[in-house]
Parts: sequence; structure tokens; C-alpha cells
Amino acid sequence: MFDFQAILVIVDHMKNFSLSILCLSISAVAGTAVAGQSADPQMAHLNIPGFEAAPATAKVIFESPKNHDVVTKKFKVKFGVSGMKLHPAGELNPGTGHHHLIIDGDSVPAGQTVPADATHIHFGKGQTETEIELAPGPHKLTLQFANGAHLSYGPTMATTIDIIVK
Repeated sequence: MFDFQAILVIVDHMKNFSLSILCLSISAVAGTAVAGQSADPQMAHLNIPGFEAAPATAKVIFESPKNHDVVTKKFKVKFGVSGMKLHPAGELNPGTGHHHLIIDGDSVPAGQTVPADATHIHFGKGQTETEIELAPGPHKLTLQFANGAHLSYGPTMATTIDIIVK
């Protein structure tokens, strides 16, 4: 005869163990600091496989809109990069990356994965423009460049503008 109570306890422990392993895996993939590594976003020499710091002369720009522009509810955003090459996500090629548009948020620390959600828009195909719709009022747009694994190049490869949506 089976002891179903004991089986349920074992299953419950297995779920907790699996959840712990899943959380550790997500943390590792997300590029969070591990023992012996610095979480300082200014560190260009992070020990993360596939991560290389951006050249000091590289930068991203908003071609449009510009800082303090007043825009309509639905508007086009154009972005550019200099000192690095655009390349679709999925491959880690030195000196390359792709854009991420962060709405009402800050840049992502170097070596951390740029989140994928409603306020972190990925352009993993190498796109340089999009059309977005925002509620009326003031908004902050941050352009973040990241490598082929979506690991951010940090604040040095980000720029932020403030706009007003009418």
C-alpha cells in the first residue's frame, strides 16, 4: 500500500528544489553578479562569457525625437549608433549589437540582460526605427545598446531623452 501523504511531501520538496534551480538558472542567464564578480555597472572587464565592453568612442543617439520635443500620441522613433556595428541578436560578434528602447526607465547595467517586457522593447533584427504610442504627458525614453545575447553595454552605450506627449 502506498503512503500518499509521503508522496505528496516528496513531490512538494521536488517542486521547491526545481524552482530553486530555475531561479539560479535565470539569474545566471540574466547576467547578475556571482561570487567573485563585481556588480558595478562601470566595470568594463566583467567575467561574463561572450561579454566585451563597448569601445570608449562608441555611442547611441536618438535621431528623432530630440530631447524636450513635443510629440503626438503615436509617433516614430529613430535611433542610431556610431563606433559599433548593428547586428541581429543571436550571435556574439565583437563590436556589434542591437538597440533596445526603454520607456520611462533607466539604462541597464553593463553585463546584465535587458529585460523583455512592455517597457523594454527589443530590436533584435537590427532595426533602427519604430512607431510607438504613449499616453499624454511627460515621458522618458532611454536607448540602450546590447550584444547578441541581449547583455547590455551599460550606461556608456545608452542615452536618455525627455519628451512630452500631447
